[in-house]
Amino acid sequence: MADARPFQSFNRSLVLRLGGVLLAVCLLLWGAWVSREVARPREQIVTVRLSETIARFVDAEARSGKAPEDGQARTLAYLQAAEAAVREMGSNGRVVLVAEAVLSGDVPDATGELEQRVAAKLGREKRP
Repeated sequence: MADARPFQSFNRSLVLRLGGVLLAVCLLLWGAWVSREVARPREQIVTVRLSETIARFVDAEARSGKAPEDGQARTLAYLQAAEAAVREMGSNGRVVLVAEAVLSGDVPDATGELEQRVAAKLGREKRP
């Protein structure tokens, strides 16, 4: 029985040391995760080529051969849908910049998303 006590105290000491090391590693990993979450920007910045999109639509309307009154009505509807789409895209902390008005560097371009939203607002019509 005298031999069993030193062995048990050795294991207890080893287990406590390993537990302390494991706890320290977990705390360091948790700290790194929290730091990354705090440092990550909460808003996303994108650009859209609005004038290019509108110019394509107006050009397609001009070439369509329809009555000018119909073209004006469709152009007005398109402009209203584009404005609403940009407003929606700018919700939830997202910043939408008009590419023609800013120097944006490597900011992602969301023009395709804008065109899809406008097309959906216009009743799923084909984009020009």
